Amino acid sequence: MVAAQKTKKTHESINNRLALVMKSGKYTLGYKTVLKTLRSSKGKLIIIANNCPPLRKSEIEYYAMLCKVGVHHYNGNNVDLGTACGKYFRVCCLSIIDPGDSDIIKSMPSDH
Repeated sequence: MVAAQKTKKTHESINNRLALVMKSGKYTLGYKTVLKTLRSSKGKLIIIANNCPPLRKSEIEYYAMLCKVGVHHYNGNNVDLGTACGKYFRVCCLSIIDPGDSDIIKSMPSDH
């Protein structure tokens, strides 16, 4: 019971931080642009939906490992991630270039 409540609370806080990034920061949505930001080493944090195809996910994780960028695996699917970003379409992965007023990069534990 407590664990379920805690995961819901962290899920909500991630959504709130993500909404703040969408308002005040710089970001790119989508697989191709995420790879571009990783190649140019502009990305600070990568967020991947849980139903992202395994090959795509592993490629993004590999690029992120080379660039020493944190990767966060989002709890929801790509529809939930799109909704959390305030968009009306699905978002498989997103790259945060500039967090703006949000503390999302400090609050996310990097998977390295």
